[in-house]
Amino acid sequence: MFTLDLDLPERLRPLAWLIGRWEGVGVVGYPTIESVNFGQEIICSHDGRGFLEWQSHAWLLDQETGERVRPLATELGFWRPGEDGTDVELLLTHPTGILEMYYGTMEPAKIQLATDSVVRSPLAKEYNAGTRLYGLVESQLMWVMDMAAVGQPLQSHISAQLTRMD
Repeated sequence: MFTLDLDLPERLRPLAWLIGRWEGVGVVGYPTIESVNFGQEIICSHDGRGFLEWQSHAWLLDQETGERVRPLATELGFWRPGEDGTDVELLLTHPTGILEMYYGTMEPAKIQLATDSVVRSPLAKEYNAGTRLYGLVESQLMWVMDMAAVGQPLQSHISAQLTRMD
């Protein structure tokens, strides 16, 4: 059951449905890698200021048993809603040497984003652009990502379905 935190700043209320701890599974694939199932935990929180903190950890799942095999990805960042209640930024950092700034729109229980900028360290793999779609569907956090990287055009890369755990 989701309840709105009454101390949540007004500008964060359109994003309130993201707040909490989420767990679930998804599929990751790309022309340069084999498709595999992964597990994911997302923690989205706030401290009373005008942004949400975002932590995501994903791990490879054994394709037969569903057990955790090894870590896959980590991202840390911040959701920053605009003053008008319809635009939003998602700032993400990855330990692989990639920093992303997404910009997009939000409506009730739906967020659409595209990279506004991507910064890569000299040691990072080629990554050029991404889009993300987040939605709350029947109390589940559903999300998808398209990616342009390693010489490939923008195309499907990740999808997942997560359940609120708190």
